Amino acid sequence: MTSSTQHPSPAPPEAHPDADLGFELAKPARVSAGRVLAFAFVGLAVLGGAFVVAYLPRRSAHDELAKSAAERASELPRFTVVKPRLLSSARTLTLPGSVQPLEEAVIYPRASGYVRRWLVDIGAHVKADELLAEIDTPELDQELAQARAALAQAQANVLQAQANKGLAVTQLDRTSKLVEAGLSPQQDLDSTKSQSDVRDADLKVALANVNAQQANIRRLNDLRAFSRVTAPFAGTITQRNVDRGSLVSAGGTATSLFRLASTNIVRVFVNVPQDAAPSIVLDAPAELRIREFPNDKFEGTVARTSGALDSATRTLSTEVRVPNGDGRLLAGMYAEVVLALPSERRVYELPSTALLNDAAGLRIAVVGADGKVELRRVSLERDLGATVQLASGVDGTERVIQVASAELVDGEKVEPIAAPAPSTSAKAPPAPVLPSASASSRAQVPALPR
Repeated sequence: MTSSTQHPSPAPPEAHPDADLGFELAKPARVSAGRVLAFAFVGLAVLGGAFVVAYLPRRSAHDELAKSAAERASELPRFTVVKPRLLSSARTLTLPGSVQPLEEAVIYPRASGYVRRWLVDIGAHVKADELLAEIDTPELDQELAQARAALAQAQANVLQAQANKGLAVTQLDRTSKLVEAGLSPQQDLDSTKSQSDVRDADLKVALANVNAQQANIRRLNDLRAFSRVTAPFAGTITQRNVDRGSLVSAGGTATSLFRLASTNIVRVFVNVPQDAAPSIVLDAPAELRIREFPNDKFEGTVARTSGALDSATRTLSTEVRVPNGDGRLLAGMYAEVVLALPSERRVYELPSTALLNDAAGLRIAVVGADGKVELRRVSLERDLGATVQLASGVDGTERVIQVASAELVDGEKVEPIAAPAPSTSAKAPPAPVLPSASASSRAQVPALPR
């Protein structure tokens, strides 16, 4: 039995990785160490440039800001200051009112009867004592006739009393002589004297009755005169309430016949608020404005005031009279009255931002000569929105902080900066001056403030 030595078969040759592609790939390039160092140097250079361009300016600006903040922290706070501006204390006040006639009367009948005729109608201009209507008074005529008859009877009674009086005097004289002669008793003399006194009293009663009847006749004649209805003053008839044949009666149930108004001068009542009431001056000029006449201004004067404030509204009732010779102003028109209100107080103007309003009241921050702040209390005259007018607390020489801050402390030291002067290139037109009624009113009412 032969033994054979087994040798391993040789391994098949390893397949080339590019055998399936059909071609041989290029071998990868190798980066040299020098090139790597060059790339690293370029990247560091780019980063360094970005650092120089971006970071360093910011750092510099930050350092400058910190330095500026430190400098400002060490400096005094700076505030713009202004000086109070003196204004004229005179002002105008516009108030609503209603045009009313100077005189107005409702004419009632004083005698009862029937309207015989009327002579005027609404819109008619009448003179004083001009006849307006006539009334027939038949009942009054009968009363007058009866009174005249009673007077005649009373006069006859006077004649009878006088005759009785003469007879009594004669009997008293005869009886007195008989008693003196002893031919008649004293009792007859006393009786005769009593009858003479009675006749004397009867005569006085008769005379008094005559006087009473004469007075009654005069009364009836006066009432009868009222059958002619006349105008008590010159004016315009604004109402007529009767026609011919209308029954009218005197007394509490009387119906008005006419309404008469005098409008040659009209008056307007306005209620002046309490703060302006002390400035109202009698005979001062006033101006009346009517919406229907926008281009016309009616001049008038302050005629009178009530002299006391209304306890409910705290206003002063003031009467303004305006001439109305052309009759353009009609009674009942709505009007606006412009009053000039002079005042002896000095008023100063400041920006409204200069006011501090807190629990301590209204105050302003005044910078003294030493640069210290003084919080000074002031009283407000008027608030005009952008500016305020002060009645007290300033004299015009102060330096007032223009924009006051609640952080200001009394006695704090600040650095004042003067505010720029306002531009004077455009001048405001001068304010109109109300016409003056007299020389005295010109002295009392200055021109309106600009």
